[in-house]
Amino acid sequence: MRARRGAGLVATAALLALLGACSDPADPAVGDPAPAASGTDPTSPDPSPGGDSTGSPPATPAAPVADPAHAVDPPGERDGRLWSADILVQWDRSIDDELLQRIEDLAGVAHTERIGLGQVSLENRVLTVAAVDPRGYRHFTRAEVADFQEAWDRVAGGELAIDRTVAKRLADEDGMIRLGTDDGAPTLHVGAYTPQVPTIDMVVNTAWAPDIEMATDNGLLISTDNATPSSIREPLERMVGEDASVQMLDVASRIGLDPEAKLTAIPTGGTLGSVVGTYRYRVLGGGRIAPDPAWVAANIRTEAVPILGSVTCHKDLFPQLRAALLEVQQRGLADEIDPDEYAGCYYPRFIADTTTLSNHSFGLALDLNVPGNQRGTVGDIDRDVVAIFKTWGFAWGGDWRWTDPMHFELAEVKAVG
Repeated sequence: MRARRGAGLVATAALLALLGACSDPADPAVGDPAPAASGTDPTSPDPSPGGDSTGSPPATPAAPVADPAHAVDPPGERDGRLWSADILVQWDRSIDDELLQRIEDLAGVAHTERIGLGQVSLENRVLTVAAVDPRGYRHFTRAEVADFQEAWDRVAGGELAIDRTVAKRLADEDGMIRLGTDDGAPTLHVGAYTPQVPTIDMVVNTAWAPDIEMATDNGLLISTDNATPSSIREPLERMVGEDASVQMLDVASRIGLDPEAKLTAIPTGGTLGSVVGTYRYRVLGGGRIAPDPAWVAANIRTEAVPILGSVTCHKDLFPQLRAALLEVQQRGLADEIDPDEYAGCYYPRFIADTTTLSNHSFGLALDLNVPGNQRGTVGDIDRDVVAIFKTWGFAWGGDWRWTDPMHFELAEVKAVG
């Protein structure tokens, strides 16, 4: 990271809380403490910003190291000024040192911070996780978050920082969140409830990156300080090339995802990462997106399957989908799936009223018997059908904390003989 010599006074970073499907306008950005994980001290301090009436953070002892195997050096107290989070660049590979130098030398660039970026699928929401150095990344967050010392100590100690409303949907009773659908996906304790930089949903330290199978330096936060971010957009896009995503965070903080950007999702590890690869798309109106045509041509197919007839899905979904539906048919359960109540597999759009992708965007999920299996209900879909789909590597939305019993998504790639 590097600051431009002679930078002006600190600019206030008017950042919103998280974007996406899991945000709830009725919830504040911070709130009740997360439960202590099993084996931890239940008297540990509240992992959300607080303090006296002046807004000063409370004086608390250093947070314990929750996971020594995934800890980095504690960051110490904040040292240096805050920077506005104006632009986020994402590549599908590590940023080149020479390119980084050219970006830092670009007129209007005041300060940069390398971070890792990847996407994890949690209950049909594709959320962005950042692997960061707490010492540097905190300077791009808003003041009360940057000065919330315990949050950064906990991130350094191997815990997760996340917005409270997101954690409320995803964390179990012990405050643990599994980052992925695979059985071997890493599970982290929520150490702090903090709003993050726009478009970033949760933060871990860089020691977690190998387990999550993500890079530590394929993203770059840029502050333009007193310069207008849009003034450097065109030269920056020419410099980084068409394969990089350039998001204007000042736009994202006001209206959602930048409609002028070519955006990138890089699912991390496991089934989703191996099947999807790098997914580039543009934002359209009405919640729709336009995936890279080359990705669509290489991955999306329309084929016939038992019971449902002709469906459009990811090519790697078909072997297991056919196997599951064939077994449903062979066991005399075909009448338990109504093809007229099938609601689709591949549809490139955001989850309704959000800027969050779902696994339907990749063609890796399908919705069955929709009318009787609405969100938040136990659903009336036949449980033997559910068991068959699970046998063939599908996760079922009826198992989620906020149930979605119509929903099945590919969770494990299985060999089909």
